[in-house]
Amino acid sequence: MATRQGLCLLAVGFLLATTQVIGQAQPASQAGPPRPFPWWKSEPFKKELGLTGDQSVRIDKIWENTRLELRQEGDTLSTLEAKLSRMIQADADEAVLTRQIDRVETARAAANKTRSLMLVQMLKVLTPEQRTRFTALHDRWQREHAQPGQSSDPQRRQ
Repeated sequence: MATRQGLCLLAVGFLLATTQVIGQAQPASQAGPPRPFPWWKSEPFKKELGLTGDQSVRIDKIWENTRLELRQEGDTLSTLEAKLSRMIQADADEAVLTRQIDRVETARAAANKTRSLMLVQMLKVLTPEQRTRFTALHDRWQREHAQPGQSSDPQRRQ
């Protein structure tokens, strides 16, 4: 059985993996959390991971139970970011901007926390062997779908 620290490290890798898999489909101007790629429904992922029907259903249930919350948090973040943009355009006072930036970053953190917890729950459905295969599958997918001038190393993208 994986240690708690090992599971946390896998979850972080899983989060990075799914973020990058889906992040390329979003316009760069979209600042909210990326929309999850339903990898548990993708035939290549299911086949290569050896994902069972039960696992796919369980992961989908986790997604369905979290989806509304993610959407609401994303909408809140977008609204707050739009307000911040308007305030910047209007040359608002720095103290007022600082408070709005705090609201934006708090909303962003809440959305990322919800998404991360969802991904950890999904990860727990996979066996340790499937987690290893998922990492390898993601790495291969990333190499095959890298955009020109874009690093495939997640650490170099920050």
